[in-house]
Amino acid sequence: MSDLRIMEKRFRPELEGIRVVAAMLVAIYHIWIGSVSGGVDVFFIVSGYLITLSLLTKLERRGRVNYFEYILGLMKRLFPLVFVVLFFTTIFSFFIMPHVQYKQIISEIIASGLYFENWLLAHNAVDYLAQNNEASPLQHFWALSLQGQFYITWPLIIFFAYLLAKKVWKTPIRKTLLGVLITIFILSLCYSVYITKVNQPWAYFNTFARAWEFSLGGILALLLPYLKCNTYVSTCIGWIGLAIISFTGLLLPVSNVFPGYVALLPTAGVILVIVSAENNSIFGVARLLGSKFFQFFGSISYGFYLWHWPLLILYFNYTNSNQISFLHGLFIMLLAFGSSFLSIQLVEKPIRRMDVKGSKSKLYKVLPALMIPVFLLNVMWWVYSSTQTTQTVSAEEYTIEKYPGARAFSENITPDEDVDPIAIEPGNTTVLPAFYAEKDCYSDLEENVVSYCSYGVTDNPDYTIALVGGSHSGHWFPPLAEIAQNLNIQIDLYNKDGCRFTADDFDGAMSDTCMKWNEEVIEPLKDNPPDLLFTTANVNSGSTIPEGYLKQWEKFESVTTIFAIRDNPRMKEKIPLCLEEKSIEECSVPRKDVLSDSIPWENTDNIPGNVYFADLSDQFCDDDTCYPVIGNVVVYKDQHHITALYAKSMTNVLETYIREALGGK
Repeated sequence: MSDLRIMEKRFRPELEGIRVVAAMLVAIYHIWIGSVSGGVDVFFIVSGYLITLSLLTKLERRGRVNYFEYILGLMKRLFPLVFVVLFFTTIFSFFIMPHVQYKQIISEIIASGLYFENWLLAHNAVDYLAQNNEASPLQHFWALSLQGQFYITWPLIIFFAYLLAKKVWKTPIRKTLLGVLITIFILSLCYSVYITKVNQPWAYFNTFARAWEFSLGGILALLLPYLKCNTYVSTCIGWIGLAIISFTGLLLPVSNVFPGYVALLPTAGVILVIVSAENNSIFGVARLLGSKFFQFFGSISYGFYLWHWPLLILYFNYTNSNQISFLHGLFIMLLAFGSSFLSIQLVEKPIRRMDVKGSKSKLYKVLPALMIPVFLLNVMWWVYSSTQTTQTVSAEEYTIEKYPGARAFSENITPDEDVDPIAIEPGNTTVLPAFYAEKDCYSDLEENVVSYCSYGVTDNPDYTIALVGGSHSGHWFPPLAEIAQNLNIQIDLYNKDGCRFTADDFDGAMSDTCMKWNEEVIEPLKDNPPDLLFTTANVNSGSTIPEGYLKQWEKFESVTTIFAIRDNPRMKEKIPLCLEEKSIEECSVPRKDVLSDSIPWENTDNIPGNVYFADLSDQFCDDDTCYPVIGNVVVYKDQHHITALYAKSMTNVLETYIREALGGK
């Protein structure tokens, strides 16, 4: 063929039906199944198909695309519903969502309004400190943000292909564009397969790992005139395509394996449906998808998608539940349907009727009028939230009698009654250990390079303690920093997010970067051996010491003493959120549910001779119960990480163990 056939942009009713199926799948899986359907991948390829055809048609007819008018038209189509949803979500979130989530929600509203929510969620997915974020009413905006980025960049890509065709290669524009899109498809898919294997949570929200889906839609738009088949085959592949789209979420764990090569499955389903519609029959799937009902629902599917998720999350928080009945789920669906219809009729349609060329002055006023209230409300909310979460206990009010923390157990101090529990002491601003403020002093989830910093007494110390491992080692830093001053100790911190000090990957639970870090950290510890190597002795409520721990400790038998501390209990719920909604008693758990009755090292054979064990379980639990608040201090910052203030309150108990471990030197 000398050139690709010309396919003009035309209304394709089956695409409205595909959008309906995708939107319904997303909602159904979110509401009743609690997983991901792959519906957004359907949106992506449909968007790639439509926008490629639209831009290319304009370019061929006019010889150019007015980028400024294109962006203004894009804002006219997208912004009305987006900012209506963001406005109402802001208001209802303020009254319904937990205070501990305020800043997370505000940041996601801003990110959604500026179309970078996908990158914010990608960052949080690989930020160990943000991984415990609760679901917010804005998380579904990641797909819209990614589409927005595609809409902005795609005209530039098509224009680049146009320049190559006209100025460089002297080739037909459609053939040149096809080559460009195939190149993008191959590069993006290869990257997607690689990054999905290496770091799937990051890949899921990554624009570059998703670009192949949009380019595949563009390739389909260019090649569709050549994809012909007879009526029987067309009918069969159409229904097969719809079945693939519908059942991908049941066949594959989408949220854990996408968007690598497995995302080709739902996109292939879309291709089959569109190809089938080229030779539709009375029994063809396009007859159903192009029906009046599907066309009507398709016209509001964008709004339905926008509304369903915040309504669901607000429902969960308002009812204080994480499950939903069929009838209540149906009510959420109908409410999303009605909200979409009303917001389209009252806000979107009047704005979409404005001509970009003839109504620029009106659009300049209307669009900011939609955006400014949302951003202004969230700035005010952020200021309010900051005043609410700032430490309200003054230095004068902060006394051991009021806030003894673990000393209520270890020193039998009875805390003052009628005192609100605190998680942060005066002068601090976070529940995290201080070293997290210095990024160069620890390795994040993606890094395998060993970083370390020295704290405590670094000038002529009497002893050196190496604090080694992940967050469950790191949250002992506050008491160790106090002990360092008392005993003239230098603390060398070797910390990596989400990583245990182990020679075993726990059946894949530890990442490749973690295992690499565990190999690399051995040399500096042996080159400059500490007096004590402080790390965790077990995992969670485990009744034995993991084999990987023992192997790692053996490497230091003739080098130093391993100070192995029993892992702290892990609670059933995220404590700050639980305490906001329930009583301390309701957030407490039976000791037998979170701690083994037997001490792990008493059930483990072949323990190296250089290990000293410490068990501080009685600082978290009495004989029967483990508590979320002890001595008017909040014990946990989430479900299992200790707040810096509570850890610090265990200084005296831990110092006794440290003194004993150092006494043999």
